[in-house]
Amino acid sequence: MQEALNREIDSLRHLEGIGREEWLQRLTLATLSELAEMLDGVNFKWWKNPKDVDEDYVKEEIVDLFHFFVSMALRSGMDAQELFSRYVRKNQENFDRQHGKSRKPGYDVHEMEGET
Repeated sequence: MQEALNREIDSLRHLEGIGREEWLQRLTLATLSELAEMLDGVNFKWWKNPKDVDEDYVKEEIVDLFHFFVSMALRSGMDAQELFSRYVRKNQENFDRQHGKSRKPGYDVHEMEGET
């Protein structure tokens, strides 16, 4: 679905000539912009009086972020299966890091507690 939307936007807005690197830059900036909108919706400004969090707004911002993340994956050459496979591998690595089972140092919670 995202690939179809990207093609439609590219065509309607005459963006077909933009290269991969520039797309990744643009999508990163768009993602940062959406993250900023998300922050505005969840009372991060401690110097202001808090307002009720609009749960629907927050969920819409998450969907916007998902659109840009999927576009980044597509523009970097990843399809849904590769993205999922890489996610599964990274998720396992993150669990392994938390349990000291990774070759990458600095994550084992037991080291923090002095239980090495």
